[in-house]
Amino acid sequence: MSLTFVQGLPPQGVSAPVVSKAQSTPHPIRSEGRGHGTGAALCLASAGAVAARSRGRKPTAVKAESRTRTVNPANNQPEDPTDFPKPPMIDKTDNYLEGEALSSKIAGLKGKGESKTVAIIGGGLSGLACAKYLVDAGHKPIVLEARDCLGGKVSAWQDKDGDWVETGLHIFFGAYPNMMNLFKELDIEDRLQWKRHQMIFAMQELPGEFTTFDFLEGIPAPFNFGLSILLNQKMLTLPEKLQTAPALLPMLVEGQKFIDLQDELSVFNFMEKYGMPDRINTEVFIAMAKALDFIDPEKLSMTVVLTAMNRFLNETDGLQMAFLDGNQTLRLCEPLKQYIEARGGQVLLDQPLASIETNEDGSVKHFRMRNGKNVVADEYISSVPCDIMKRILPRAWSTDPFFRQIDELEGIPVINIHLWFDRKLLNVNHLCFSRSPLLSVYADMSTCCKEYEDEDKSMLELVFAPCSPIAGGNTNWMGKSDQDIVDATMKELERLFPTEIGPDLPDGGAKLIKHAVVKVPRSVYAAIPGRNKFRPSQETPISNFTLAGDWTSQKFLGSMEGAVLAGKLAAEVVACKAAGVPTKGLKEIDASILAKKDDFVPKDPMGVKGKTPIAFGGGEVLGSNFEDKLRKQEAVLLENA
Repeated sequence: MSLTFVQGLPPQGVSAPVVSKAQSTPHPIRSEGRGHGTGAALCLASAGAVAARSRGRKPTAVKAESRTRTVNPANNQPEDPTDFPKPPMIDKTDNYLEGEALSSKIAGLKGKGESKTVAIIGGGLSGLACAKYLVDAGHKPIVLEARDCLGGKVSAWQDKDGDWVETGLHIFFGAYPNMMNLFKELDIEDRLQWKRHQMIFAMQELPGEFTTFDFLEGIPAPFNFGLSILLNQKMLTLPEKLQTAPALLPMLVEGQKFIDLQDELSVFNFMEKYGMPDRINTEVFIAMAKALDFIDPEKLSMTVVLTAMNRFLNETDGLQMAFLDGNQTLRLCEPLKQYIEARGGQVLLDQPLASIETNEDGSVKHFRMRNGKNVVADEYISSVPCDIMKRILPRAWSTDPFFRQIDELEGIPVINIHLWFDRKLLNVNHLCFSRSPLLSVYADMSTCCKEYEDEDKSMLELVFAPCSPIAGGNTNWMGKSDQDIVDATMKELERLFPTEIGPDLPDGGAKLIKHAVVKVPRSVYAAIPGRNKFRPSQETPISNFTLAGDWTSQKFLGSMEGAVLAGKLAAEVVACKAAGVPTKGLKEIDASILAKKDDFVPKDPMGVKGKTPIAFGGGEVLGSNFEDKLRKQEAVLLENA
């Protein structure tokens, strides 16, 4: 599986750099190496010393704090931000080799059968990955993106000052095998800024302090993971660690079979069933749940957490993290576009779909666009989110149990916040788990990312989650104003980082220059208990129609890795059919859906209304008229605001 650890908030003494206010153009991406470091306040000095000895080095002597105000939370010592080389074991795992083999299989189908024209709705990662692998197989994809920028849930755009605003804070993991293959195939691996092999958690009861899980060099999985837990003395006691182990042993012994069977249980239910200590939830699982799917443990399927843990336990470099060196629209999606177009495909912007028109036999006749044109192709693929797919589902397919299982899936709301400060905050060159009731993860992007580099000011990106009752929150923040959200965030930052932020500090603390609040009403599918079985296969009962999107069935969760793999699997379906090669077939439909099939009545598609990014499943800064925009697109999210 792959996680989408979204980032969000800084620890006391940690923050993200902000692009200089004077800049009216994006900060140029520099070629020199930049920033490794890590997280913020005090961490076990003893654990840092043990880690240093284990690496054959003496603990680094304390040096004068660098201008970047970056520290390594494992030993609380100042350090200049430095990136790390690509982890050596990433391209040697079974999952990486499996992804590499799938790439080779698809490319090997080129010339076997007739070249097909393939129309793809949606220019997010899944649609673009699908098109990339289709051109590898000798086909001619046409990507139709409704918006004026590519990326979908990873899209980014510039504000009036020239600063980049991102839909979400996205991190790349070593345990992203298909994504890592994609970077290699596009020859852009140098755009990944790898950070120290470490996880950083804010200490809930000790404002301003952090603790780390340090993965020691030269120790293979799963021993490096176990040792990182044993070396950490701040989060769990030894008896609690030992009490947790028996519940996780079946995951290691039985693997994915055991993991899949836990989908009916929430994280909280699983803990109760296996007698896990309560502090595992408060110390670890809450942070993991919010980072993985923006949901609290009471609402999240245990399959999600176990899938992540299984990957990280079994891959030596699985938990090592990298930042992209700039915004994803230009630094990842644009290379995909160029690759596709250089090989005969097309990627078109501002092409919103009006409807999917069908023939008498139910097959796709053409895509009817809002501009009145019809896009006719040999094959058709949808890579839109599950919520959008439900709205455009043709009447002819509306009684088919295969498509009606999508009714059981919905996107989860999430909010991504950018905060620009007037000074450089004490920071770490890494992702941090805030463990705040309101905030999930965060990063000081002015230190972590070359494009946003700034030695004088910080820009924090934070994930605000859970942000609605659907996700387990007590407040419907989707229905609150940007200012309400920013005020609540700043209050939380004052509590978490009392020496950096707050009006009671001698100089009034760091001042907020500006902010951007990006609301995504329907992000990745809500991985609540019992939903995994409803994720449909990429192949469908319709002869010339295929599904992509991270919500479709694949062994990773809703994430960047899941999006790339689902697009790749959709390309495999089309390429195999064109070459006369057997496909994997349809995924079995759950009995609960089949039991209702006689009750399904034909219904006309709702269609997608509006022209805003959220109408197409993305995120945007809604601003002062957020209520009007949500009322037109997602009125349910205004309830109980």
